[in-house]
Amino acid sequence: MKGFAMLGINKVGWIEKDKPVAAPYDAIVKPIAVSPCTSDIHTVFEGALGDREDMILGHEAVGEIVEVGSEVKEFKPGDKVIVPAITPDWRSIPSQQGYPQHSVGMLSGWKFSNFKDGVFSEFFHVNDADMNLALLPDDVSIDAAVMLTDMVTTGFHGAELANIELGDVVAVIGIGPVGLMSVAGAKILGASRIFGVGSRKALVEAAKFYGATDIVNYKNGPVDDQIMELTNGKGVDRVIIAGATSDIMKTAVKIVKPGGTVSNVNYYGEGDIIPVPRLDWGSGMAHKTLIGGLTPGGRDRMERLIKLVQHNRVDPSKLVTHKFHGFEHVEEALYLMKNKQDDLIKPIVYID
Repeated sequence: MKGFAMLGINKVGWIEKDKPVAAPYDAIVKPIAVSPCTSDIHTVFEGALGDREDMILGHEAVGEIVEVGSEVKEFKPGDKVIVPAITPDWRSIPSQQGYPQHSVGMLSGWKFSNFKDGVFSEFFHVNDADMNLALLPDDVSIDAAVMLTDMVTTGFHGAELANIELGDVVAVIGIGPVGLMSVAGAKILGASRIFGVGSRKALVEAAKFYGATDIVNYKNGPVDDQIMELTNGKGVDRVIIAGATSDIMKTAVKIVKPGGTVSNVNYYGEGDIIPVPRLDWGSGMAHKTLIGGLTPGGRDRMERLIKLVQHNRVDPSKLVTHKFHGFEHVEEALYLMKNKQDDLIKPIVYID
């Protein structure tokens, strides 16, 4: 089969590989539509996960099942499915303890384009199909479905980790597609005021659409100074970091109130240390909680998010700004995510 792969750090290209084989609990899926992610950029061009050789990229896909293992009970060939970016091993102790994302080791639930070949191929493998796939309903568009696989679940997880309470004031740092979904998640969870930190016009407009009440443009001065001024020196109850370099933690810790939470769903691609400012953290005693997490995966999570789309609680299709038809456009779409032109939020490639 043909696939678009990381050949090494700073190297991508098309390769040929054997078609994957389904073990008893697994499925083989052919993609209907896929989308590249900024995570792919970190992986390839920053070497964030270390070197990977001839590893097929991609972890956002909607597809059609072509084969299932002998123990798969609830899916069959021909089913159209949403494939979560995170596909844990559900038959594990960490999964039973509530951390399926780390089911057989830290970040091990993130398999596609990390520990195994991803979805930018003619066929791809899904482990534990009954627990990791969700049927694509007729009333959910392909665009929305592909965004559910990662952007929505990751952005919403940022809002969940922040422990937002009714009336909270929230800052979302980085209003790319994940940050936009953090804005949407914060609104659903009851935030009263939501600061969206970003500058590109397309993202600013989308942030307002999804629920941002205020926009803070980092080009107009330090983000912490602007937010402290806008809150009369009080700061915010919750911060969700969905973008920027590791130095952004300094800003987040400074603007969050004592008793507040800094939630991180950002993928830091470079550096060994994420700095925490001592005095702004009250010399370690400010009761400012810092937490970061990989989004949960699996079928139940995806089916819950599907319901939010079906009942008009969120419309993730608005994230899709660029559409391509034909497998060969995967490379072009990937470089769009790398270069981030002004009108881009997310590209999608339909495998016609």
